[in-house]
Formats: sequence, structure tokens, C-alpha cells
Amino acid sequence: MSPELELAMAAAREAGSLLRKNFEADLHVNEMHDHDIKLALDVESQKLIETKILKTFPDHAIYGEEGIAGDQTSETQWIVDPIDGTVNFFFGLPHFCVSIAMRQGDELKIGAIYDPMLDEMFAVDFEGSATRNGQLIRPSDREKLSDAVVTIGFSKSQDAIEAGIARYSRIAHRVRKTRMLGSAALAMAYIACGRLDAYIEEQISLWDIAAGRLMLERGGGTVKLATSSSNPNKSSIVSSNGKLDFEDIL
Repeated sequence: MSPELELAMAAAREAGSLLRKNFEADLHVNEMHDHDIKLALDVESQKLIETKILKTFPDHAIYGEEGIAGDQTSETQWIVDPIDGTVNFFFGLPHFCVSIAMRQGDELKIGAIYDPMLDEMFAVDFEGSATRNGQLIRPSDREKLSDAVVTIGFSKSQDAIEAGIARYSRIAHRVRKTRMLGSAALAMAYIACGRLDAYIEEQISLWDIAAGRLMLERGGGTVKLATSSSNPNKSSIVSSNGKLDFEDIL
């Protein structure tokens, strides 16, 4: 295991322990939006991760959902989602995670996604396939849409929600089942290990999917990103096990 991945996993576990300790506790809300919630714990979790990374690599950059830190001119950037699934966390739904990726230039190199409630660590290093708790994983072999389980995200703006509903209506009758789980990072990890077959959302940010993208692509899965039709500063995503064909319905 590379020192970078070892650090990412340690930081994710430490942040995950913080989240688990505060699960179903009284939470301080920094911002309450129509379709999103920002917690003080988001900031605390990211600060914990930042401190741990920059103590080891003080010349690296941090790019996270809760802001930036470190040397922003560095070629090496750590991409952090301190709580992916904040709304789930706030309402006591035990489906959320910590996601940390590292890239050099534009190339993703390592990733760690930690689910503190199931104690599952998904990880991928500079080389090789992704793992779950140290065991190799790979996407499913399902090829037919009629056999597939697809998770669809509904983003935070009205335009993105409407686009997601339209997309859902085109897919729902063609697949085995659809699921709306509320964590993009875990959705990607679940495709990477074969629990799900595809994840689609109209509007996501880099920190939502960076670690999961690397895990999925290392296993032969596909991730297609495009500029979101509802927000030019974000991306839409169609990701799958690499065997399904969505072109005729998206």
C-alpha cells in the first residue's frame, strides 16, 4: 500500500469515527436550504482530514466541499467530501460516508471511501483494482437493462430535480429496480463491487465522485461526465458496470 493511500484511509477512518460518534446526536445546522443541509460537523470533519493530510504533505493542496487549504499551486491535490450523504446523516439514515481522493495534475491516483456505519473501507491505490476491506472487488457482469439495479440521484436545484424526474421516467420501466440512496460516493463504490449496476445524476461536484470514479474505472466500469444542463459549474454523470447500454434511453 502506498503512503498516500494509507494516509487517505487513516484520515477517512478518523473522520468516520467522528461521524459515528455524532450519529443521531444533537447537530448544529450551519445552513438549511430547500433541498440541502449544511452541518457544522461537515466543517469539523473536513478540518480533521485537512490537518492529517497537511501534517504529512504540507506542500499539497486540499479541495473539498467545505473549502480549500494547503498550497493551491501544487500539482498534487486531495479531493475531500467530509460527509457524503449529509441529509441522510441529519435525518438518522445510516447511509453516508467519507470520500477522499488524490490526483496529480488531472489524473486521479488513489481513493478511499469509508462507510462508518458498516465499517466498510473501499480503496484504490496507484495501481491495481479496488478493494473492500482488503478484498478485491469488481463490477457486475449484468448486460441487460432488464436485469440492472440503477440508482438515480435528484440534485439540489429545481431544474436539476425536474431533469432527474424526466430521466427517471425514461429508465424506470426498463430496468429491474431503481433506488435513490442519497450518497454519490457510495453509489459509485457499490457499482465497483457489483451491488448496483449504474448511477445517474443531473448535477454533481468533483468531490462527490472522484474516489468512486477511480475505483469503478479500474474494474472496467465506465463514467461519463458532461456539463450539467441545469448548472454549467457542475457535471452530469452516467456511470455503470461498463456492460450496460443507456444510449437509447438517455
